[in-house]
Amino acid sequence: MQYATYGSELLGRTLAGSGGADDPDSPLTHMSVIPTRTAEFGDWPEWVHPQVRDAFVEAGVRQPWSHQVAAAAHAYRGRHVCVCTGTASGKSLAYQLPILTTFADDPNATALYLSPTKALGTDQLRATAQLIAGRPAFGHLQPCSYDGDTDSELRQWARMHSRWIFTNPDMLHIGITSSHPKWRQFFARLKYIVVDECHHYRGVFGSHTALVLQRTLRIARRYGANPVVIGASATVSNPAQALSRLIGDDVVAVTDDTSPHGERTVAMWEPGFVEGSADPSGSGASSGEHSAPVRRPAGAEAARLLADFVIEGARTLCFVRSRRGVEVTAVKARELLAASAPELVERVAAYRAGYLADDRRKLERALSDGELLGVATTNALELGVDISGLDAVVVTGYPGTVASFWQQAGRAGRRGEGSLVVMVARDDPLDTYLVHHPEALLERPVEATVTDPTNPYVLGPHLLCAATEFPISEDEVSAWQAADVVNGLVTEGKLKRRKAGWYPSPGLDPHGDIDIRGGIGGQVLIVDTTTARLLGTIDATRAMTSVFPGAVYLHQGESFVVDELDLDDGMALAHPEEPDWTTTAREVSEVVIERRVEERSFGPLNVGSVDVTVTSQVVGFLRKALTGEILDQVPLDMPEQRLGTRAVMYTVDPDAMVESGIAPDKFPGALHAAEHAAIGMLGLVATCDRWDIGGLSTDVHPQTALPTVFVYDGFPGGAGFADRGYEAFGPWITATLEAVSSCGCAHGCPSCVQSPKCGNGNEPLDKEHAVKLLRLIGRHFGS
Repeated sequence: MQYATYGSELLGRTLAGSGGADDPDSPLTHMSVIPTRTAEFGDWPEWVHPQVRDAFVEAGVRQPWSHQVAAAAHAYRGRHVCVCTGTASGKSLAYQLPILTTFADDPNATALYLSPTKALGTDQLRATAQLIAGRPAFGHLQPCSYDGDTDSELRQWARMHSRWIFTNPDMLHIGITSSHPKWRQFFARLKYIVVDECHHYRGVFGSHTALVLQRTLRIARRYGANPVVIGASATVSNPAQALSRLIGDDVVAVTDDTSPHGERTVAMWEPGFVEGSADPSGSGASSGEHSAPVRRPAGAEAARLLADFVIEGARTLCFVRSRRGVEVTAVKARELLAASAPELVERVAAYRAGYLADDRRKLERALSDGELLGVATTNALELGVDISGLDAVVVTGYPGTVASFWQQAGRAGRRGEGSLVVMVARDDPLDTYLVHHPEALLERPVEATVTDPTNPYVLGPHLLCAATEFPISEDEVSAWQAADVVNGLVTEGKLKRRKAGWYPSPGLDPHGDIDIRGGIGGQVLIVDTTTARLLGTIDATRAMTSVFPGAVYLHQGESFVVDELDLDDGMALAHPEEPDWTTTAREVSEVVIERRVEERSFGPLNVGSVDVTVTSQVVGFLRKALTGEILDQVPLDMPEQRLGTRAVMYTVDPDAMVESGIAPDKFPGALHAAEHAAIGMLGLVATCDRWDIGGLSTDVHPQTALPTVFVYDGFPGGAGFADRGYEAFGPWITATLEAVSSCGCAHGCPSCVQSPKCGNGNEPLDKEHAVKLLRLIGRHFGS
C-alpha cells in the first residue's frame, strides 16, 4: 500500500458498495486531500548548552525546524513569545531549548509548566524526564508533577526539591498561589512559565486562567523574579493578542510552521435516515418529535467507522462531544467488533475526563504503546499528548471551533505518512450546514479566542484571592480595570481600604470558592449504591441536567440509572442498569432585561446587546430509544436556578411580520423555530456550541411589548459568545436562513429547527414561517 493514497484507500474500503460523494445515498458529502509539506530546518543556536543539544540529537532531532529556533531565541532573550503552529510541529522543543539551557547555566533557576489537561501534563513530564535522563547538567532538576492526582507526600517533596513543576491552572490556583509563602524559594528563582495549548483557554475558563496567570506573575515579581512566558498554541487568528490577554503583557508571535506533514484526506460524512423514519420530504412513517425525520445517531455512525478502521489495522482516535457519547460510541464499536472480529474487542476503549487517576494513567499507557488500536475520547486527548503513529481520526460532530477541528484532525499522520480525517455530522443545524458547505470549515480562517477577564463575576473572586496574597495597589486596580468591582467588594465588607492599598477582611479564605472551569454551585459526587464506588464528579448546575433522578449515566462502558440527586449533600446515587433508552433533560426559563448595553435599529428590526437575568428550571426529561425515537416524557420537580448573564436580542415589528406573510397566530412557532436555528448556528461566528448558550422567544415580551428573541451565554456575567453574536449578527442570521431554508424536511427536524434541549418539547415550531421571519430580518439588517 502506498502511503500517498492511504487515507483515500481507507475511506474507499469503508464506503464499499457506495458510489462516493456523487451517489445521493452515500453518507459522503465531500472529500478533499491536503498535500504533503516539506520541512525547513535551522541551525542549532550558539547559545544552546552543549548537553541540551546532545540530548536532542540523541533523541533523533539532528536539526531543529526554523520556527522552533525563532521561538526559542525570543524566549532566551527575555521576550514573552507564543509559538502558534500546527499539531505535531515540535512546539515542545521551542520551550525546552531555552529552559534546559538556563537550567544548565544556572543551578538555582526554576520553571513552571501549565497545561489544560492532566493527560498532556503527564505526557510532557514523561518526555522531559526521558530527554534529560543520565545527563550531569540536569542531575538536580527533578521535574515533577503537581496536580490533583499527586499524593500529599510527593507534593511536599516537589515543593522543596523540584526545579520544574508540571501542573494545570486548577492546581496552580488552589494549591500553589494560595500558599505562596511555602513556595517563596521557587517563585524567587522562577525564570520561565510555559502555557501549553494556550488556545484552549477561552470563554469563562480562559478568563479565570488569565487571572490565575496574572496573579502568578504578580507573586513572582513580588519575590524579585521576572519570568518569561512561553505560549504554545494550535493555529489561532491572533496568537500574540490571545496570550497577551492571558498574561496582561506584550507578546511576540511565531506563526510560520516549517514542520513536515504527510498527505491528509479529509471527508465530510452525513448519516442517513433511520430505516422507517420519515424521508426528507416528510412522507412515510415517522419516529421523531412532531413527525420529524430522524437520522442515524452520529455516535452510532462514528462507532461503525471506528470499528471498520480498527479492522483495517488503522490506529484511530474517535472524538465525541460528550462524556456519555464517548461511552456509547466505545460500547457500540466493541459490539460491532464482537460480531466480526472478536480478537480486536479488547483493543478498543473509552477515555474521558472524570475517570479516576489510576484508570486514566492505565489508558494513556495502553494508547501510547499501541496496546489499544481504537479509542473513543472527549477533547481530553485533543491536546498535545504525543500519540505517534495514528492513521485515522473520526470527529463526531463539529467541535465548536475551527481551531479545535484542526487540532483533532492533526492527531492523525504524526508519523509524517498518509492519514484520514472524517467529520461525522450530528443531527444539528450547524453540523448539517458544514457538511454541505465544507468551505465554511475547511477554507475558513481560525477564530480569535474569546476571553473577558474583566467579567465582574470572574474578576471579583480573583481580586479577593489577590488581596489575600498581597495587598492590591491602585496601579493594579487600574491595570485590571477593576475600580467598580473593588468598590463593590469594599461595600460588601470583603476588602478594606488602607493607605498602602486594599487588604482582605479578617478570616477571608477565597481560593476554594472559585471553580476555574466555570462550574457553578460546587461539585456533586456520582456514587454506585451497590458497591459505594465513586464513579465521577460533576458541578451542581450541570448535575441538574445530567444526573437528575431517572437519568442514564455511563461510566467506562457500564450503564447506571440515577435514583436520587441530593444537591445539599452533593451526591447523586445510581445503580447499575442497561436500559435500551437514553435520557435528555427538559427546561423552562424566563428572561428579564436588566440593562441595555448597546442597540441598533433597522426599520422594523431592533438588535441589542443586553444584560439579563435568566430564571430556569428542569421540569422533566425525555426518554429516547437508541434509534432516536421518543418513548415518553417524565416530569421532575427540580429547584429554580437564577443566572445573571449577557444576551443578544432582537425585536421585530408585528405589522412587518404580517406584511411578510406571518399571521399573528403563527408568531410563536416562527419565533421559536428561528431561535432554535440561531442557537444551533451561533458556533459559526463564535467559539461556542449550543450547550454553552440558551435562548428564549416570545410573541410579546413584557418589557419590549414586541415579538422578541433572546440568545444568552450560559455562564454568570457572560462568556463573550452573545457579544460576538451581536457583532456578527448579519453573517450569523444569513447562515441561519441558509441552514433552515436548504434543509429538505417538510416541517422541521433536528437538522434545522428542532433542539435537543428544548424545555417545551419543540412545540410550537413553524419552519415555513421561520424562513419568512429570517428573510425579513435579513432584508432590513444593515439597511
